[in-house]
Amino acid sequence: MTKNDIIRAAYRAWGREQYRTSSLSMVARELGVSKTALYRHFKDKDALLNEMFNTFFDDFANFTRKEFERAFTEDDWLKSLGIILKNTGEFYIKNRDTFIFTLICVYSRREMDKMEEFRARGIDFELFIKRKSLNPSRNIEYHLSMVSLIFWIAQFHHGNKGRTKAPSDNEAKDIIAGIEGRIKMGMGLDAGKVAALDYERLEKQVSGVTFEDMESNVLLKSVAEAVADRGPWDVSMEMVAQRSGLSKSGLYAHFKNKQDMLGQLFITEFSRLINSAKTAIETTLIPEEQLYLAIISIVNYFHCRPEFLLSLEWLKTRQLDLEKMALDELQNIIASISLEAIKQHDQQYLLVIAQWLLLLIISVLIWQPFGENFKPAKMEDIYKAWAEKPKKIEDESFRILFRFVALGLDGLNS
Repeated sequence: MTKNDIIRAAYRAWGREQYRTSSLSMVARELGVSKTALYRHFKDKDALLNEMFNTFFDDFANFTRKEFERAFTEDDWLKSLGIILKNTGEFYIKNRDTFIFTLICVYSRREMDKMEEFRARGIDFELFIKRKSLNPSRNIEYHLSMVSLIFWIAQFHHGNKGRTKAPSDNEAKDIIAGIEGRIKMGMGLDAGKVAALDYERLEKQVSGVTFEDMESNVLLKSVAEAVADRGPWDVSMEMVAQRSGLSKSGLYAHFKNKQDMLGQLFITEFSRLINSAKTAIETTLIPEEQLYLAIISIVNYFHCRPEFLLSLEWLKTRQLDLEKMALDELQNIIASISLEAIKQHDQQYLLVIAQWLLLLIISVLIWQPFGENFKPAKMEDIYKAWAEKPKKIEDESFRILFRFVALGLDGLNS
């Protein structure tokens, strides 16, 4: 048994539990050895976890180095981005356990400078973006494309939970080609109708909408702030009680337990968010306007409820399943848009599209750079920085997001 055997077993064993629980005993059982045998290689769980991080960065860098260099020297933006997307997609399609580790552990470890780790291994993603960023929209195009890639890979792995063998080279190429098609073409809407939209008028229509703060909102705000700070798995009733000014027993007068508390938060907030989007959609019969209004009404809601926005970071890793009611409502809002490109799909596909849209919106709101020197160590740092940003929808980022969803990457660059 080697150190590498232990690391791979930890990816498998802890990944099956989505890293909610992790222990050396789990890894020992996975390998069929005693826990004592592991101590010959790792002094404790943290030492093993650190080696898992190093292994991930080494593996990814070694896998992507040749293609990254090819992309770096390619003058055509779409070709260079396509090389990065295909290569990254192939790595994550073939390495499910590593993909889960990346989503849940690497992306959420804020004290770690991920770009520096890659840079130390000869992969400078920041320099790649700067080199290609003669057009200011390149940064967000790259961001939207990578978030979409990760989302659709997650969909593939989520639908193949019982699979034990990694896809073959040909299977991986077919899967990546399908994902690439979605990124390149979007929903395939009419480019002329998209270009004809009066973005400023629609943005002003939605930006004036406000939401009444009721007593229940105040308590749920405390819940959302606690979840934003600690995440849905680590947050406790005690933390919420402290933030809300209630005793723990007083909190139990509102929630039966932690799961009930989280359920009420997400169901209540999603219902309000979705109702605001429905109201906006009903103001026009033009399908393209409906889609843009749905997007920016969600943006406006998050501007009014920043603590709820930040509590949704877990969406990118799917660490917490939404209640069926919230998923149904999310699906219904997309189904209510009268686009033929939407009507022709079944309800399950519409649900996936709705989740993709929501993830893109959240991702742009939270992860747009606050500046080159901004290095958040914890969610509270992001919360404070985001709270200081101008609260306006008139942001080119969301117009680009809309066109990306409607027309795809090719449509943005035509």
